[in-house]
Amino acid sequence: MRILLADDHPDLLLIVSDLLNSMFDVVGAVGDGESLLNAAAYLQPDVLVMDISMPVLTGIEAAQRLKERGDTARIVFLTVHDDPDFVRASLATGAFGYVVKPRLASDLVHAIREALADRIFISPSVPTASSR
Repeated sequence: MRILLADDHPDLLLIVSDLLNSMFDVVGAVGDGESLLNAAAYLQPDVLVMDISMPVLTGIEAAQRLKERGDTARIVFLTVHDDPDFVRASLATGAFGYVVKPRLASDLVHAIREALADRIFISPSVPTASSR
């Protein structure tokens, strides 16, 4: 499975890439929402792992644009936000995963696998909103 990463923190991109490289094909890493849109169109990943708070376009804005253009990649948000409003906004874009960064090591791979199986995963520590 091909994965594209998007986060404005280069160190985190390296950590996530190292975590996922043994199980998936990490095809790219970008630092903002606009670059994510361009890279997704070019690289055609199966899964997008993206932050919510990014420059140029937020992750939620980028996910909405991807949905509007008919992109079929599964979206898993990886974020510091543990607010139910962010969970609701993320799921409204069609995202399948919502992982908080403190639970990166324990939740991200599981969230990706659930997304690939068309199931929603939300980190257990996040106060949840109703799913779509």
